[in-house]
Amino acid sequence: MIENILNIAQKAGKKILEIYKSDDFDIEIKQDNSPVTRADLSANEIIEQELSKISDHPILSEEKVIDYQIRKNWNKFWLIDPLDGTKDFIAKNGQFTINIALIENHCPVLGIIYAPALNLTYWAQKNKGAYKNGVEIFNNSNRDKLIASDSMFHSTKETMDFINKNNITEIKRYGSALKFGKLAEGEIDIYPRFNGTKEWDTASGQIILEESGCKIIDLSTKNKMVYNKENIKNNYFIAMREDLEIDDESNYISGRTGN
Repeated sequence: MIENILNIAQKAGKKILEIYKSDDFDIEIKQDNSPVTRADLSANEIIEQELSKISDHPILSEEKVIDYQIRKNWNKFWLIDPLDGTKDFIAKNGQFTINIALIENHCPVLGIIYAPALNLTYWAQKNKGAYKNGVEIFNNSNRDKLIASDSMFHSTKETMDFINKNNITEIKRYGSALKFGKLAEGEIDIYPRFNGTKEWDTASGQIILEESGCKIIDLSTKNKMVYNKENIKNNYFIAMREDLEIDDESNYISGRTGN
């Protein structure tokens, strides 16, 4: 299965790069004020067509949202973001990804994050480890001086307050879902997200983190994130090394930081 999904992501990535190099993006603004381009829609079409050839599981995509009354009883389905980081794509910084996840009983069991402009792929399957370009990865960092990641375009005051409160002095910024990959391989230790994301933004990253010694915590439920909710918006979350903990009341990090 994973080889098939990698091939599908690469096929969609090839189309995205054709458009990326052409500068003919056909940018439109969606109802939620986020941009969409010809690359988003073309990649979505390819991924949906190719998935339907290898699987009969239904598909939920950023570019094709299914009404909850139709999908509420789905036990297994594909969750895709055909072009995560459209602002990165438009800015031509290369830090955009294709995210494809398989959800089973509200949890991701397979996930791919593919950055075609960087020739970089992260993937994981439940109980089979996490990989970067074919090499297994695991975050075994025990840094006391934590490195955090923040968004290229979506940083917030709440995020910076959290970082400053915990005396984190080094911040690395990455686009789209790349932050999950960087955490999984140990380049960073923690990724706080205090603004809006949706289920297709995080599902692939979650299984990659869970297979690489990390976790992602929903700050409202205090549990791991779940999928196929009636409202596809995520609550705020913190992704981090498995050995780190966040105090529920103060949002103060404890663990190997010596706190």
